[in-house]
Amino acid sequence: MASSSSYKLRCSIPGHEMDVRGLASAVFPEGAFVSVSRDRTGRVWVPNSSPDNGFTEMHSISGHTNFVSCVCVIAPSETYPRGLIASGGNDNNICVFTLDQAQPVFTLTGHKNTVCTLSSGKFGTLLSGSWDTTAKVWLNEKCMMTLQGHTAAVWAVVILPEQGLMLSGSADKTIKLWKAGRCEKTYTGHEDCVRGLAVISDTEFFSCSNDASIRRWLVTGECVQVYYSHTNYIYSISVFPNCQGLLCNNGEDRTVRIWRQGECSQTIRLPAQSVWCCCILPNGDIAIGASDGIIRVFTEVVDRIASAEDLQAFEDELSKTIIDPKTGDLGDIKIEDLPGREHLEEPGNRDGQTRLIKEGDKVEAYQWSVNDARWMKIGDVVGGSNATSKSVMYEGKEYDFVFTIDVNEGGPSMKLPYNVAEDPWLTAHNFLQKNDLSPSFLDQVANFIIENTKGQVVGPNPPAGGDPFTGGARYIPGASDERSAFGADPFTGSGRYIPGSGPNPIASSGVADPFTGGSAYSSAALRQASTNIYFPKTDGVTFEQANSAQIIAKIKELNGSAPQEYKLSQEALESLVRLLGSISEPNSSEAPPTIQEINLLWKASHWPEDIVFPVLDIMRLAVRHPMVNETLCGEAEGVQLCNHLLSLMSPEGRPANQMLALRTLCNCFMGRQGRALLLAQRETVLSRAADLAGICNKNIHIALATLVLNYASCLHSQPDLEAKAQCLSVASRALETVQDKEAVFRLLVALGTIVSSDQSARELARSLGVNSQISKYSSVSDPSKVAECCKLVLKEMQ
Repeated sequence: MASSSSYKLRCSIPGHEMDVRGLASAVFPEGAFVSVSRDRTGRVWVPNSSPDNGFTEMHSISGHTNFVSCVCVIAPSETYPRGLIASGGNDNNICVFTLDQAQPVFTLTGHKNTVCTLSSGKFGTLLSGSWDTTAKVWLNEKCMMTLQGHTAAVWAVVILPEQGLMLSGSADKTIKLWKAGRCEKTYTGHEDCVRGLAVISDTEFFSCSNDASIRRWLVTGECVQVYYSHTNYIYSISVFPNCQGLLCNNGEDRTVRIWRQGECSQTIRLPAQSVWCCCILPNGDIAIGASDGIIRVFTEVVDRIASAEDLQAFEDELSKTIIDPKTGDLGDIKIEDLPGREHLEEPGNRDGQTRLIKEGDKVEAYQWSVNDARWMKIGDVVGGSNATSKSVMYEGKEYDFVFTIDVNEGGPSMKLPYNVAEDPWLTAHNFLQKNDLSPSFLDQVANFIIENTKGQVVGPNPPAGGDPFTGGARYIPGASDERSAFGADPFTGSGRYIPGSGPNPIASSGVADPFTGGSAYSSAALRQASTNIYFPKTDGVTFEQANSAQIIAKIKELNGSAPQEYKLSQEALESLVRLLGSISEPNSSEAPPTIQEINLLWKASHWPEDIVFPVLDIMRLAVRHPMVNETLCGEAEGVQLCNHLLSLMSPEGRPANQMLALRTLCNCFMGRQGRALLLAQRETVLSRAADLAGICNKNIHIALATLVLNYASCLHSQPDLEAKAQCLSVASRALETVQDKEAVFRLLVALGTIVSSDQSARELARSLGVNSQISKYSSVSDPSKVAECCKLVLKEMQ
């Protein structure tokens, strides 16, 4: 088909009653796309065969109880061969539809504020961003993980082609790169809210912002180019598929701009204040949604361009637009300084260039079209800076109106400032947020503004919004600080007591447990066996070895120099000796520990951090005993134990305490109460444990891997996908830094246990890029169990 040198109108689709906030190209039928609107509906449009090259509404979807703000299409699967439509709304929900049902097949709940952006990835993965400052990863109707780190609304999300990598852009002006649920990198450079993201390749992406700029980034962190052309907020950005250097973006300056090789090659102006969204159709056409509720499709292909009559009608509509300088895209206007119509006799020097001329007592705006080699009228300008002002001053600023609002009877009245060029709903939202009022008043306040400003709205439609995070007055909470620590052996002297050291237990002959040391297991005898002996592992792995004499000797030595308030009496020391004897073999005939001894152990575990390590070693052994496990891990006591151990696992803490706290948690899994406690505290425990992966200490890494493995063992037969997702995330993060082969092996067994017999967990692991992450271990020769287990995990995830 013949191609023109620029995009021209193909058709206009007046299907929605309010702003069109999101567009997405559909997988089926061919050439179709989906739109969503503030009218709370979504619609599927298919190309028709009429001479006007238009689109017909194939399907309408509804399910949200408030404005719909974004949409994306989930790729086809065996269950849904035509794919799915996911939409996010101001009701905080994500509704998921098939292409033949008007109501959602399921609804995803979990966000605490408006869902304003969605992106789909491989294996059915869905990524969402919200005004609640978080992004969430969803799979099979479940939230797999929550990405926390931004301090303001998450306006843009996208899943990168490399599995496991995700991007989020926020009103805190930053972009974050996530892998397996963890923030790997933060990109800074934008001076205002980041509103859109678009993938170029595995290694590059674009971002756009309220600062009116577009930035091109390398995933490694460098900003390689900045583009300027827009004069106001840029709301979204799209990259043409298989077309190097070609992209389009849209914004609050009424335009969509086409870029080729870093240069703005065309400006498409629309007769609407806010151009909210655009999407590239498979044939290269561009669908655009705006605040006037109309979808307009533009094309380069001559055969699909609208008729001359329709093109003229569009130009006439554009010329009648009322432009308010308060929108910021025309600057300060003084009519007496403007040239007359003769100024239009000079050609423009770039596409989209704007000129203002004086026509009597009016100001008209024209835009240069390179393709048509002429100036096109784009509207009449009203409200220049020399106009008579009837503004009201409030808090040092001028407003068209300042209303007095009484929300609570008998309570103080509140001031609501408003300019006619603003969106009533956005103003209402900001007012409610500023005064800490319930969001349920939103419609009431917005309708009050509309009713009391009738006849004052500039232009055919007020600029629609709903963005509470733009502008300097938005609330941005403080950010947290993170610090990693370096692990080292804090003990000196020959023959010293080292927690967890000592000989490995001797394994029985034959096929031994692969977790009990290098000499205990030989894979040679099993090379011909077809049975997977590694996973799923359904029982816990514990830390058993100890040198009781050295532990007691160390406690006595440190007790001598302990602060007076912590010093133990001789009787108390003897009680610890008896306790250690009774717990060394949990199932032995020794008298069980007494409540007094257990309470003494708990008290001693609060010694100062520089001397507490031998007491923690006793606790690590003690929690294996059924009576100690029941006493220390019960409902009330268990939370205290968990919190105490987590405090010792702080990244700034001492490596010996970190390791022994991890080992104690691992051994808690031996008892019923301990397992119940750790499953109840899973999110907090694994999050704190994951922070220790960056510490350079192999004993800590082995203990961390064992903790993940024990969680995987408990979760294997449970349908708790969110818990399994956290285990996958922590294991994946740990594998990026852990070098010790025993720790790697235990993490591989944990992965195998999680994905074994669980299709959803397998799909999530693939979406996180676990396959490519662990494949390097398939060639490890020493110990051979690492490679063997790795190959079995990769086979399980096929």
